[in-house]
Amino acid sequence: MSLGARRGAKQGDLPLTAEINVTSLVDVAFTLLVIFIITAPVLQGGIEVAVPEGEVTSISSQDDPFIVSVDAAGTIYVGETPVDREVFAEAFPRLLNAAGADMVYIRADEGAVYGSVFHVITTVAAAEGVRVYGLVGEQIPAPRR
Repeated sequence: MSLGARRGAKQGDLPLTAEINVTSLVDVAFTLLVIFIITAPVLQGGIEVAVPEGEVTSISSQDDPFIVSVDAAGTIYVGETPVDREVFAEAFPRLLNAAGADMVYIRADEGAVYGSVFHVITTVAAAEGVRVYGLVGEQIPAPRR
């Protein structure tokens, strides 16, 4: 008795082939790739801050730095969370300890209110546990030849 006869196949039936149609699988993969390429820039969060240009060096840190931002309206952000000026002065040392960070970078919009930026700088400088803090700027583009 042959293998086909044991499984109930008749002699006139066509043999079964177990092949996967990869064409539709590739189509789906490419469609998802295009969707992710289009939506990835939209999903990037962050606070829009036009930092001033200057002679700066790039940030080289193994850990994620603790970032405080000040936008053009003078709103203070810890990460991406807006914080009131008085609340920032009280909560910053606790937030810094909770994050376990010793490096703080201040991103301030070039059109930001000077008082808000100065308040952030003095609060960060006075906080216990801050080893390094600095202002974030954009590197001046090289002149074209």
